[in-house]
Amino acid sequence: MARRTKQDAQATREALLDAAERVFEQRGVSRTSLNHIAEAAGLTRGAVYWHFKDKADLFNAMMERVTLPLETELEGLAQCAGDPVDALVLRIARSLAQIAGDARTQRVLNIATVMVELVEDLGPVRERHVQVDNANVERVTHAFERASALRGQPLPAPARQLADGFHAMVRGLVYGWLLQRGFDLEATARVAMAAYLCGIGLPAQCMPDAEAFQVMCGGVGEVGG
Repeated sequence: MARRTKQDAQATREALLDAAERVFEQRGVSRTSLNHIAEAAGLTRGAVYWHFKDKADLFNAMMERVTLPLETELEGLAQCAGDPVDALVLRIARSLAQIAGDARTQRVLNIATVMVELVEDLGPVRERHVQVDNANVERVTHAFERASALRGQPLPAPARQLADGFHAMVRGLVYGWLLQRGFDLEATARVAMAAYLCGIGLPAQCMPDAEAFQVMCGGVGEVGG
């Protein structure tokens, strides 16, 4: 009996998150109330408050359900065996494949980048974005520092600045693709990452679509060999 109750509660939570995705996409986040979400789910406002503290809490739960795999791809990057730049680009490639191939991921990211206005009552949403971004930039920073040390290749600028630029480039590609789907996200990201990494002296040595990277980097397969 207790198991059924727990399962029912989980089903209600999932129904509310499903409804939030639909209503946020239709109305925008600031114009959506908890009543709107409850009605779309066929539930009461009390059911919403049973599971979520407020709209920002519900929004973050919606994001975590879909984007957590993307956000955790870079966790543990510093502990990866082998070249950290290779690990970095392979993990980003997996993330981009999920974005390009999964409709729900696309919908939630579109809400987060286009349909959300970071007004006062959504302060926790902004805080979550900042925390995730800072954590990922820090991981990229460590990857660049480790790769520089392993290869004996000095960086042309502080690692943190290079990581900020790399992170902004990848995020910008995702945002631009979500706006119009006017280019191949994965192929364009591969080219952009190859060009950036070559530009800072850390060309990837093992990446998807290796021939394209070798052309971009003037023979990246021979680096370190």
